[in-house]
Amino acid sequence: MQSYLQYRQLGHVVHKQLENAPEHDATGAVNVDAPVGATSVLSNQGHRADQTTNPLSQKASHGSEKSPLAQSLPGIEIQKQLDASSPNSHIFVVGWEGENDPLNPYNFSYARRMVATLLVTALAFIVGAASAIESGVLPQITEAYGVSEVVGSLVTGVYLLGFATGSLFSGPLSEILGRNSVYAGSLTLFMIFIMGSALAPNLGAQLAFRFLAGIFGCPPLTCAGGTIADLWNPLEKTITFPIYAILSFGGPVLAPVIASFIGQTGVLSWEWTAWIILIASGAIFVLVLLFQPETYAPLLLKWKGKHLRQKTGDPRFRSAMDMDKVSLLHRIAGALKRQFLITFHEPIILLISLYMTVLYIVLFTFFDGYADIFTEVHGLSQGLTNISWVAMYIGISLAGLLVLPIYRWTKRDFTAAAEEVNGIDTASDRHALDNVHTKPEVRLWFAMFGAPLIPISLFWMGWTDFASVSIWSPIVASSFFGFGCICIFISSYMYIIDSYGIYAASALGFMTVSRYFAAGGMTVVGVPFYKNMGVHWTLTILGCISAIMVPVPYVFYRYGPVIRKWSRYAAADEVKGSV
Repeated sequence: MQSYLQYRQLGHVVHKQLENAPEHDATGAVNVDAPVGATSVLSNQGHRADQTTNPLSQKASHGSEKSPLAQSLPGIEIQKQLDASSPNSHIFVVGWEGENDPLNPYNFSYARRMVATLLVTALAFIVGAASAIESGVLPQITEAYGVSEVVGSLVTGVYLLGFATGSLFSGPLSEILGRNSVYAGSLTLFMIFIMGSALAPNLGAQLAFRFLAGIFGCPPLTCAGGTIADLWNPLEKTITFPIYAILSFGGPVLAPVIASFIGQTGVLSWEWTAWIILIASGAIFVLVLLFQPETYAPLLLKWKGKHLRQKTGDPRFRSAMDMDKVSLLHRIAGALKRQFLITFHEPIILLISLYMTVLYIVLFTFFDGYADIFTEVHGLSQGLTNISWVAMYIGISLAGLLVLPIYRWTKRDFTAAAEEVNGIDTASDRHALDNVHTKPEVRLWFAMFGAPLIPISLFWMGWTDFASVSIWSPIVASSFFGFGCICIFISSYMYIIDSYGIYAASALGFMTVSRYFAAGGMTVVGVPFYKNMGVHWTLTILGCISAIMVPVPYVFYRYGPVIRKWSRYAAADEVKGSV
């Protein structure tokens, strides 16, 4: 709905621009006194003809290569075509009227930009919840299908593998069809396959539907960074991206809480985990259709170019997307190639991807391991074990306390960089920061606060998980894990985006695919891991692995500028910004 309204609004704006454009005679001189209904133009054959049928189309001056009309319209850049067949022709590249053009999503009101961000966050929450909610009823699933816990855990694992697979395609699709089309279309198919999983007659059908649901559920996670970048400047993202991360992380973490007592009584069967996701998805889908605007600026300019061509009859009005003739298959193939090539050459991407993979392995093996940690050792019921996930989300939420102080520190650095350019006043103009670059290492503050807490929490939980020790010990330890985990997530994304600029999509694509593939596999491995190694050794091993990764943000904070100088793709620090 919002996309359609934006399309119509662009048409009205173009119509008004053409009506207000000054008339031109055949030589290109402005004729402000010429009546709109009887414009005299030069035809392609070189003779004059009075036209009265379409006042707007009459304003297109086809007799000269550089149309005076195009010169008079704001936001139009005239470029010469490098075409051997027509060396003297020109094209009119459609752009925004100025940096404050209200139709540019970047200039939407604060309330509208925040609503768009929160709707994407809600989408991420529900597809994340779908990944883990089945783990809350694992005993009921294994009983219903007559399989082992290892096989039953595939219900979570294949969904994550679907996430990883879909991540390969959703990013390029959002840059062709737009963010809104991908969100709405993928959510529609996601709901269909979630409904299929609720009605699945056997485990094979259940796994197939879960895998397909994962494929179509990934866009809110893989494209959200692009949506946030469409709406907020680099300093504003210091607040808005943590909001997105903290709220969306509630999806997988709180999913077992949603399923706490489902399937354990005669009130709701275990299939209601899927029905709840379907109902919530439907409600969010309605909100997205009604209130989510299209935020991908190149697509909006493509619509604007289409309106200009239709109203003037001049095919030379084109947007950047109109001139990009790369097919979807070639774009996807190129994105896949870049994801792996850039990764093998970049130690920053390799180490951060490895760090995120370790965290996701720990997190998603918890969905199987919590039964051993709390049920087997402390005798909690299935429902209470699921409720204990609230503690982890409390820790995730507490990371929000870091947002304002880190925002102030980041603003200090951005302001210094802006003043170094030309004495820009960043307080009075948010566009002042559009082309200002500060060291990406400022994004690592979240990680430096949270990294040590990951191994501390795992050792704490592993070494105190005894029946003789209060159950509150592992519960509090899990909140520390949640705090550290979300801090690493926030810094990883923001650091990669600031470090790699136009190559960030490829880097983030590899990070997404690698961590979900690993998490999907380890979800299945987690059951025998906890059973055979025991809670204490399992958490100790995971704690040791995460301890090895703790120095990563500190090393990058200290030596990141040097490492980026060696890089083929990372941003350099020599150029602070330009206005």
